[in-house]
Amino acid sequence: MTPRITLAVARRVLHQLRRDPRTIALLLLVPCLVLLLLWWVFSEVAGGNIINSFGPALIAFMPFTVMFIVTSVTMLRERTAGTLERMLAMPTGRADILLGYALALLAVCFVQSALVIGLGVGILGMEVGGPIWALLLVALADSFLGTALGLAVSAFARTEFQAVQFMPALVFPQLLLCGLFIPRENMPGAAQAISDFLPLTYAINAMQGVQAGVDGQVASGTWTDLLIVVGIAVVVLALGTFTLRRRTD
Repeated sequence: MTPRITLAVARRVLHQLRRDPRTIALLLLVPCLVLLLLWWVFSEVAGGNIINSFGPALIAFMPFTVMFIVTSVTMLRERTAGTLERMLAMPTGRADILLGYALALLAVCFVQSALVIGLGVGILGMEVGGPIWALLLVALADSFLGTALGLAVSAFARTEFQAVQFMPALVFPQLLLCGLFIPRENMPGAAQAISDFLPLTYAINAMQGVQAGVDGQVASGTWTDLLIVVGIAVVVLALGTFTLRRRTD
C-alpha cells in the first residue's frame, strides 16, 4: 500500500461524487429527514422528547446503513464496468483501493453526521451528557464499519440487486438484536448471546454511552465499545483485500 496512491483513489471517488449532486443530496439530507420525521410523528405523544430515546441509536444506525449500501453498490459497479480491473493493472494495490474508498466516504459521512447531530442536538433538543464531538466520533466509526462491510460483501454479489439484498440479510438482524427496540437484557438468552457478536450492538452502546454521560464525560465503557467497532471494521476491511475480485464472473 502506498499513501500517495491511496489518496489518489480517495480523490477520484470524491471527484466522482462531486459530479453527482443528486447522490450527494440524498446522502446528506435523507438521514436528517428521517430524524425530523421521527420527531414530527411523535411530537404530540406524551412522555417526553422521542429524540432522547431513539436519536442516539438512529445517529449510529443511519451512517452505518447508508455507507453499507453506497459502498457495496459502488464497488460492484466499478467491477462490472471494468474500472476495477484497469486500476489493479496499474501500480494500485487492493489495500489502496479499499482504503481510498473508505477515506473518501468517511469525508462524506463527516458532513452527513455533523448535519444530523446539529439537527438532533441543536434544533430538536436531544439531551447529551457527554461531549458533542464524541457523538461525531462514534458516528464516523459507525460509517467506517458500514463502509468496510459494504466493501467486503460486494465481492459476493454479481449484480447491484444482489448487493442491495445483503442489507436485509446482514443489517436488519443486527437492527433487531442491537437493543434499539428492546433492551438486550429483556431478550431471550440466545438472542443476547448472538447480539454480543454483532458490531452494531457496540455501535449503539457507544452512542448511548455518549448521551448518558455526565458533565461532559462519556459513560463508563463507551470508549471500549468504540474500540470494538473500529477493531471489527479494520478486520473486515483487511479481509476485503483478500475477497476483492477484478471482475464479475
